[in-house]
Amino acid sequence: MDEKLKIKISIADRVYPLTVNPSQEEGLRSASKKIDAMIKQFEENYAVRDKQDVLAMCALQFAAQVEQKQLDKSADAEETIERLLEMDSKLGDLLT
Repeated sequence: MDEKLKIKISIADRVYPLTVNPSQEEGLRSASKKIDAMIKQFEENYAVRDKQDVLAMCALQFAAQVEQKQLDKSADAEETIERLLEMDSKLGDLLT
């Protein structure tokens, strides 16, 4: 059984102690860096008065990216099914 790691993640100049599986550490650290980079980008490009506003915009940005990937994946799956049905029909015509 894997031992849990105690790590500290910094987001928006605040430190969050976490206990995680070793397999999660790299992903969490990478996510933390991406959040901080996005915070910096929002602060540089927009007149932001409150960190909470910046964090809300980051959350919205990441959630929108996840949703878009799911929509894209769904559209790809539908296209794949249509192609398979078309190929099945053509094969059926050739075999009869």
